[in-house]
Amino acid sequence: MDKSKRTFTAIDKTYVSHQKATVHTLKKSNESTEIEVIKRLIQGVQKSQRGFLHIQHAADELFSMQSAKHNLLLAKRLYDSESYQLRSLAVFILGRLAAKSNESIIFLKLQVSQDTDWHVTETLAKAFNRYCADIGYEDALPVVKEWLADADPNVRRAVTEGLRVWTRRPYFFKHPAIAIQLLSALRNDHSAYVRDSVGSALRDISKNHPILVKNELAKWDMTMNGIIQTHKIASKYL
Repeated sequence: MDKSKRTFTAIDKTYVSHQKATVHTLKKSNESTEIEVIKRLIQGVQKSQRGFLHIQHAADELFSMQSAKHNLLLAKRLYDSESYQLRSLAVFILGRLAAKSNESIIFLKLQVSQDTDWHVTETLAKAFNRYCADIGYEDALPVVKEWLADADPNVRRAVTEGLRVWTRRPYFFKHPAIAIQLLSALRNDHSAYVRDSVGSALRDISKNHPILVKNELAKWDMTMNGIIQTHKIASKYL
């Protein structure tokens, strides 16, 4: 073998080895930077007293930095926290994952719905809307109906409250009667918490579709106390 070729081969191997070491160093440096960013975001959320928007933005940033697998693991770890801010952060992350992760939507329905802090249940409603938006509201209809029929009031309200304003959502914008029908089915819900949400959602719709809502309300049995409560809220602008 020509001596010059042997020299070039040795140089090539040294170069490749050097490049691998550089890439490995850069990778470790990037990972270290990401870990620091994640810590900073989590610490910021834990101290947050500014409502939901700051937490949602942190969730969006975390979601963009990691794989779905790592985001799911992180969300589960965060949800074990005693801090409602960190549990809310977990719920926002799960909402971002839910359209492509059956495990995430199940966790939201079965685990998060049991949370006793109102901040977290409000976040559940926002996470459910994120799921519907990502999957498409029409394609989400089977899950919307499933959650509306659930025995847990927090699950039902995640839909009634989460999709407000219903007729601003793409599918329901074109089909307001379907939104009214789905909501009206819960007009006598055994939970006042849910009835308030249903009445408020129908009231929202009545601003743009007064005749549709008025016609629906006219069908209701006004001898039932639960329905009277929902009707009072829903008919405010009629």
